[in-house]
Amino acid sequence: MPSEYKTASGGDAGAWRPDGLGLGTHSAAPCALSAEERYDLCRSVGAECIQEDELRNLLKHKPNPVCYDGFEPSGRMHIAQGVGKAINVNKLTAAGCTFKFWVADWFAQLNNKMGGDLKKIQTVGRYMVEVWKSVGMNLDRVEFISSSEEINSRADEYWPLVMDIARRNSLARVVRCSQIMGRNETDDLSASQIFYPCMQCADIFFLKADICQLGMDQRKVNMLAREYCTEIKRKLKPIILSHAMLPGLLEGQEKMSKSDPNSAIFMEDTEQEVKTKLKKAFCPPAIVEGNPCIAYAHQIVMPWFKGFSVERPEQNGGNTTYTTREELEADYLSGALHPGDLKAALVKGINIILQPVRDHFKNDPDAKKLLDTVKKYKVTR
Repeated sequence: MPSEYKTASGGDAGAWRPDGLGLGTHSAAPCALSAEERYDLCRSVGAECIQEDELRNLLKHKPNPVCYDGFEPSGRMHIAQGVGKAINVNKLTAAGCTFKFWVADWFAQLNNKMGGDLKKIQTVGRYMVEVWKSVGMNLDRVEFISSSEEINSRADEYWPLVMDIARRNSLARVVRCSQIMGRNETDDLSASQIFYPCMQCADIFFLKADICQLGMDQRKVNMLAREYCTEIKRKLKPIILSHAMLPGLLEGQEKMSKSDPNSAIFMEDTEQEVKTKLKKAFCPPAIVEGNPCIAYAHQIVMPWFKGFSVERPEQNGGNTTYTTREELEADYLSGALHPGDLKAALVKGINIILQPVRDHFKNDPDAKKLLDTVKKYKVTR
């Protein structure tokens, strides 16, 4: 493993620290916000929170809670994982939380990503950290921890926990978690994919996470962790703060797909690629339900700029800026906001957000080499 891996406690085995990426969690200034302000900021991250009273109590009594998300290095990063995650992390760290990214290289191997080639998976992981560095994620309270390295360094803690979780749950309960891997319960799962949910459940306790901040597609395994707490009579359960999933750009796509380049905007897409993809995107007039362009506006552009600005001639309504989802949707439903104007505003906003990423991968030789390498890899399921 490369020398830039360090343990979460500063040793040599687990927290990922590429050059220029300090962990900084011990030197970060204390949060000056009130408990209620911290709650509002954290709660704004999630489409769902289990449970809100537990989140309030945590923030009232713990100045530096630990949030966690795990990601499989499985290909180029799309905008939900890049920009959406940066928005959420910045909110949580501003509220005084430490955010632990679990770089799930072993999990990607279990799930046959990159054809199960661990070296390729780890290369993709380094590329993904470069994206977050360049897009504007505040790294003062952020740790990147390699799962393979950290598990190996603390195997005596990890594997007994995994085994206990597996022992206390039926096969049917574990299979119900298959959605976390992008699979269905009816799929012909490999033995490694049966083991995967037990490991992901263990990660929450292994990383001492107070808050599970993952997508709604990970909800079932986070609930498994809370059920495990009930089983072992542990009073403090991990709080689940699940963000909404960003749909694919084409009609009927509930999620973006890395294997379908037209379903998503990727973090290093050119200005023209962004324009072309959004031009082709599904965007029915006066319909917000299932409309990916509306979702992109309120989940990506609006929180990034604290508003969504539309520029158009006076005869077409003139320039306007929406500051709430409700305002945006009301105008779109009434026809006051035309799909063409919505798409034009998305193109402009998204290209502004992505430009620092493009510049980084163009001007930094190491980052450019990483991207060129990752682009050559075949995405596998």
